[in-house]
Amino acid sequence: MNKQIIHDALILAAFTLVLGFILALVHDITLKPIEAANLATAQAAYKEVFKDADDFKAYDYDADEADKIVADAGYSDTIDDVQQALDADGNALGYVITVTAKDGSQGSITFSVGIQNDGTVNGYSITDISETPGLGMKAEEEDFYSQFQNKKVDNFTVVKNTPSSDDEIEAITGSTITSKAMANGCNAAICYFQNGGLSEVSANE
Repeated sequence: MNKQIIHDALILAAFTLVLGFILALVHDITLKPIEAANLATAQAAYKEVFKDADDFKAYDYDADEADKIVADAGYSDTIDDVQQALDADGNALGYVITVTAKDGSQGSITFSVGIQNDGTVNGYSITDISETPGLGMKAEEEDFYSQFQNKKVDNFTVVKNTPSSDDEIEAITGSTITSKAMANGCNAAICYFQNGGLSEVSANE
């Protein structure tokens, strides 16, 4: 009986080792394509919000400090990445700030916001969203996102009627929560640009 138990245990151990090896191999094989796909998605988002840029350079920022600045301003969003947008000669045009809005109706929404050196918002490009089709997913449609383009404001406010000023965004019908999440995410990016030292760097470029 003991020999049978030992035999079975050895077989189980060998099976576990082989399975672990296979899983590790599969992970290594798929890791690089996944990373490449994520990078391509991010680069496409950067280009979408900064069409004049020829290149993007990672900006060295303190993520914890960035999130604190945003939280102190009353936003629950996080700053996930900061890229400096450069022209063909390497001159800085502004920044692409990637934000995760935590208050979407169906979960978090991650998107990149382009902000020129003078504080003008170029717009946003979504990289991850799971809002309700036909409602919150309309945040990806031009009728909504175009409201954020080429606006030099301190923050955006969501309204249910036709906007009367540049800082007002007309909510998606039936999806005010998603609309506010997008506005708050853009506001978080603006807040960090203004208070995280980026505007000072831009002024000295």
